[in-house]
Amino acid sequence: MPEKKSTSYPKDKINILFLENISDVAVKFFNGSGYANVRKLTGALSEEQLIKEIKQVHILGIRSKTKITSKVLDAAEKLQAIGCFCIGVNQVDLKYATQKGVAVFNAPYSNTRSVAELVIGTSIVLIRRIIDKNIAAHKGIWLKDATGSYELRGKTLGIIGYGNIGSQLSVLAESVGMKVIFYDTETKLPLGNAVAKKSLKELLGAADIVSLHVPELPSTKNMINKSNLKHFKKGSILINYARGEVVDIDALAKSLQEGQLGGAAIDVFPWEPEKNGDTFTSPLQGLSNVLLTPHIGGSTQEAQHNIGEDVSAKLFNYLEKGVSFGSHTIPALSLPPQEGTHRILHIHNNVPGVLSEINTQLSKHKINILGQYLKTNDAIGYVVLDVDKSLSRNALELLKEVKATIKVRMLY
Repeated sequence: MPEKKSTSYPKDKINILFLENISDVAVKFFNGSGYANVRKLTGALSEEQLIKEIKQVHILGIRSKTKITSKVLDAAEKLQAIGCFCIGVNQVDLKYATQKGVAVFNAPYSNTRSVAELVIGTSIVLIRRIIDKNIAAHKGIWLKDATGSYELRGKTLGIIGYGNIGSQLSVLAESVGMKVIFYDTETKLPLGNAVAKKSLKELLGAADIVSLHVPELPSTKNMINKSNLKHFKKGSILINYARGEVVDIDALAKSLQEGQLGGAAIDVFPWEPEKNGDTFTSPLQGLSNVLLTPHIGGSTQEAQHNIGEDVSAKLFNYLEKGVSFGSHTIPALSLPPQEGTHRILHIHNNVPGVLSEINTQLSKHKINILGQYLKTNDAIGYVVLDVDKSLSRNALELLKEVKATIKVRMLY
């Protein structure tokens, strides 16, 4: 149970909105901390719908489907923080959220095990050609045949992106007897007996199974394309549990049809339906030895529970203590609480002289600063101040007048 603390703003006035069927762990977390106005919706909202819903929201929780655009952020008059209850934050306009002084948090580690386990399980299904045999059995056809079926042991797994998921997958793959090679744009320390490859082409030509674990960036869009598919070992398998834009789906379909690849498992797509039950179409549908799943790489009860706890704790600590560790927009800092003070948070554009003006204004009005900490990034600065209780209201109004101010909040 999170620590209970009194904020200067009445908890019954703080509105929290969770979208996309976020785990009830998050709802219980805030309810248990005295926040009664928590709404949970099962689906994502369009930009137009979200603009209407977000006007009075202080804390917003989303997953990967909801897009937080500049128009949404402009409409969010009271928004303090956004919690992305997933690994990525590419669904949020981070640059504009930074300009608006809105903290954005996520859970980069909480579902790594779920994804890594599924890649191993999927690898077995594909390399044994279980999909084709399963379909045949459902049609009443007995297809007992070892042709084209292999063990994972001794095969080479090529991991593209050796981060949190890729490195954990590396360990699991070795435990079942696989050889592991990986490629990453940054130098990474190999775990176990994994071997780094100098180029993507070198990895593709050596791997029996290729698993993608890269973020969605301009540099990774269509990373697996018509040209690179030619470098895959003939009959190899592609697994994508990363981002939909990383693979050229049309080129992949053609490669599978021509027999260059022997199978594929795709969990993420360039276009995905907004909610359960919506129609889904893909060029990969109906192809042999192809496993298609609806973006469920991290969708286990354990992962959703962990994500719910992780992101809720970050949102809570920012809301009640001003702690910004883990934020992608607000500079990371944490100032220990001081007895007998009121705490004020000041977010401003990162220009010279702001801290000096803060201190001059407060000093001029004989307001004693009992604790202060400043952290900046390229765009904004974040100041946490502990001031004398008797003069805190005056301090709040003075800080609002400081040049380059984006947002000021009395914490407690």
